[in-house]
Amino acid sequence: MELNREKLNLPKYPEKIIQFGEGNFLRSFIDWQIDILNKNAGLNAGVVVVRPIDTNQPLLDTQDGLYTSIIRGINEKGDVVKDYRIISSVNREIPIYKEYGEYLNLARNPDIRFIFSNTTEAGIAWSDKDKYDDAPPATYPAKLTRLLHERFTAFSGAKDKGFILLPCELIDYNGIELKRIVFLYADLWKLGDEFKKWLEESNIWCSTLVDRIVTGYPKAEKETLEKELGYHDAFMTTGEYFYLYVIQGPKELLTKELHLDKVNLNIVITEDLKPYKLRKVGILNGAHTSMVPVAYLYGVDTVREAMENEEIRSFVLQEADEEIIPAIDMDKTELHQFKNDVVKRFQNPYVKHMLLDISLNSMSKYKTRILPQVLETQKRTGKVPKRLAFALAALIRFYKGVRENGDPIPLKDDKVFLDLYAELWKTKDYRKIAETVLGLKDHWDLDLNTIPGFTDTVAGYLEKIDTEGVKKALREI
Repeated sequence: MELNREKLNLPKYPEKIIQFGEGNFLRSFIDWQIDILNKNAGLNAGVVVVRPIDTNQPLLDTQDGLYTSIIRGINEKGDVVKDYRIISSVNREIPIYKEYGEYLNLARNPDIRFIFSNTTEAGIAWSDKDKYDDAPPATYPAKLTRLLHERFTAFSGAKDKGFILLPCELIDYNGIELKRIVFLYADLWKLGDEFKKWLEESNIWCSTLVDRIVTGYPKAEKETLEKELGYHDAFMTTGEYFYLYVIQGPKELLTKELHLDKVNLNIVITEDLKPYKLRKVGILNGAHTSMVPVAYLYGVDTVREAMENEEIRSFVLQEADEEIIPAIDMDKTELHQFKNDVVKRFQNPYVKHMLLDISLNSMSKYKTRILPQVLETQKRTGKVPKRLAFALAALIRFYKGVRENGDPIPLKDDKVFLDLYAELWKTKDYRKIAETVLGLKDHWDLDLNTIPGFTDTVAGYLEKIDTEGVKKALREI
């Protein structure tokens, strides 16, 4: 079988969506959802993918815009599931560095309404070196500003010709930041007050939070999967069963224009996505970060192995139930459901998530993902959350750089932290080590030694982990 619309009797939808980025994530997340909305809710919207970087990699056009989305994981009932779907929502791909004129022509299509993007966290950036006449400018916001101005000019500033912008880059309030930088380019290029008024009043700048693990092109499984599918697919992409799309924007308008009332997708439209960010960072990312040093010192290498270990699994679940969820101001039923989803994601047999990969920059991750719950718990109860403290003690022991069996740990963090730990562990003074790490005020933004009981707890756990082993220490906690 060949991936071809005519042979497979698949429609080509009217182009209503521009997507900056051709990568695996958007194709397993946005284009996958658009495909469902097209087929189940009558959205009738085709996607034009804009390749925002200069590369000679093959275009999606070589397969008529078609590719297979392979979604695998554990569903709501706890069953292992696989869903193979030929995605037909993408019409074509424009390589902007080779077809800049065709890119600008998109601004003249009156039917285009939505702009999605994922140009990595570094993509929403500003550079005063970008010029209006560059073909194209370097940064994504500059490319976007040029398209927006082309739109404004082509339709003489018509109020009904603005876009709904939904960036998916992993930065806080990405829509607000993208809008801010576009206005900087409008000023830099002296595009006028009328254009800026149109940007403000005729376009809808949404901020988003996206959540799905996408493992990308399954190189190791390519032959097996193609045999199972019955055809060759150079662009197939794999992802987990769970997904969540939170949009900060006008609920009634977005629901109507995306036909969200006609199909049950895990899309949440809210006035403020901050609680959802706190939930994800606290429960999902927090569990990841606290699990890494505990499980790796225990002798485990992957997230799934950790969750199959009864002692580690119990530690993670009790930490979430007793110390993380109580510190987050959201509906507790919803938080526990999210935790249950996280557990299923950790157990996904199709995702091999290495603990060492998650360990990168663990000091910063503890600060952003776990410390807020430590401080909130102490504030509310006056007590030290012992499992979160245990996780920090395990992290300090992790930075000793050697497993309990003597194997070296390939530490990945800023040199200043690695050098500090190397010197501290020479002292063999657990109290001093704990006090010094907790006293890194420039890092933590406060002296953690001032939290009542925290230093004693961390130092005690640190000594127990290092002298008796993490397994014994974990059983006692």
